[in-house]
Amino acid sequence: MFLARVIILFFLITCGSQTVFAETKEQKAVLVTGASSGLGLKMVETLSASGFFVYAGVRKAEDAKRLNKMPHVEALQFDVRNTDEIAAAAALVEKRGRGLYGLVNNAGVAVFGPLLEVGVEQLDYQMDVNVYGPYRVTQAFAPMIIKSKGRIATTGSIAGISSAPMYGIYAMSKHAIEAYTESLAAEMARFDVTVSVVEPGNYGSRIGETAFELMQSTNYWPESTQYAEERKQLEKGLPLVAQGKDPQDVADAVLDIMQSDTPKLRYLVAPNEAQAERTLRRNIRKTLQLNQDQVYSYDVQTLIKFMNEEAAKLDNSKSPKTAR
Repeated sequence: MFLARVIILFFLITCGSQTVFAETKEQKAVLVTGASSGLGLKMVETLSASGFFVYAGVRKAEDAKRLNKMPHVEALQFDVRNTDEIAAAAALVEKRGRGLYGLVNNAGVAVFGPLLEVGVEQLDYQMDVNVYGPYRVTQAFAPMIIKSKGRIATTGSIAGISSAPMYGIYAMSKHAIEAYTESLAAEMARFDVTVSVVEPGNYGSRIGETAFELMQSTNYWPESTQYAEERKQLEKGLPLVAQGKDPQDVADAVLDIMQSDTPKLRYLVAPNEAQAERTLRRNIRKTLQLNQDQVYSYDVQTLIKFMNEEAAKLDNSKSPKTAR
């Protein structure tokens, strides 16, 4: 009887380990940066619940410890501003042996204030995280993405389409992501890697609280400002960002990027119709401004013809690609 139990136990352990090994090998792995809260955490939850193994990029040890308790998730502790930490994270993912199918450059911060007054050091900080961060991380993990013919996504913003007073520094970083995505998509096409940008409106996250804390701790936008009323309004509004709509819509867009046979280049994700309309109207206005009084200006009928032709191209691009 004892021998029989030993044989059964050995069988269960052996078969169980093979099952786990097969599962991890078959699961596509995705790295999400800025995964500790808000949009990033929702992406981790959604992807891991949908069959992906998720590497969750965080800066703090306590966040890593918390995320490591989630099923199908392994936290990677690194700062997107630190090339050595990024390289170490890439080496660890390579060592795990799962490969890497998807990368979501989601880590981001926000700096607000008047362009005439906010110092260059804050601009450097904004660009270092929001622009150079995705640049560094993508370069480090690109070999694995190329090998798997996978997907790259970056969290942009509707601020990448338009801007507003006091939002210039943040919007500059998100406009840069627009250019980055377009060029990277064209360059990665030869490797059968798709590249997308997700452009959320105002969803619930900690980015407002973090921006408020930065304003308070560094006083980079002093009370002696020429824009005192705008400063006061932002101070009231930033902590309320966390009360915005649950960012499940944003996570669903990322899931589509990772699962769809025909992922889009751009995903506008607005929490309400007003924000969606405002963003689209702003883009239309830009086209009209470009066309206005230039040497080769077109009438409205011709512009509509252009729009219909471009819409047809988008429809044709939806034909399913070779299964990955």
